[in-house]
Amino acid sequence: MADAPEQPQLYLITPPEIELSSFPGQLAGLLDGAEIACVRLSLSTRDEDRIARAADACREVAHARDVPLVIDSHFLMVERLGLDGVHLGDGARSVRKVRKEIGAEAVVGAWCGASQHDGMSAGEAGADYIAFGPVAAGLTGAGEVAEADLFAWWSQMIELPVVAEGGLTPEVVAALAPVTDFFAIGEEIWGADDPLAALKTLTAAL
Repeated sequence: MADAPEQPQLYLITPPEIELSSFPGQLAGLLDGAEIACVRLSLSTRDEDRIARAADACREVAHARDVPLVIDSHFLMVERLGLDGVHLGDGARSVRKVRKEIGAEAVVGAWCGASQHDGMSAGEAGADYIAFGPVAAGLTGAGEVAEADLFAWWSQMIELPVVAEGGLTPEVVAALAPVTDFFAIGEEIWGADDPLAALKTLTAAL
């Protein structure tokens, strides 16, 4: 049995659209102002050139501060762009194939929604961490929510690190802090005038 650490770490997700002239500076400010364990490049564009340019800019900022940079889904770009790994959005389905493709050293993370079964399958297939979420219902109230019980069970029974992602509020952060290893924070802060201040407010309970 493994207990979650007393102090969960922060995992930063980029906005879906970034302005290359300003975002690297914004990212640097966040990494300098808060203890960030990992950054995920998560862009909405499918344009490889735009993704590559964004990855280069973000990698320079992150690696200068010894922070790993992973990319959402595009595992074939990991080696080419000098990234540290990939975050997969399809549960356990492609973990084994991707692990074989990008090697044992690269990080492979798996988003598993609210499915304990998917999380366990992804872990068995070779994932380095499992992300569950959203942790609070959206405005529509539709869809499954990853409840605190899932994180509590996981942190008691499974050694693989677990990430809480989606719908984070200061209250949810306080409630999940004892039972998760990471909080993945993105959309919660990027709409704010001062993302760093928003991050600090969100994670004040830590």
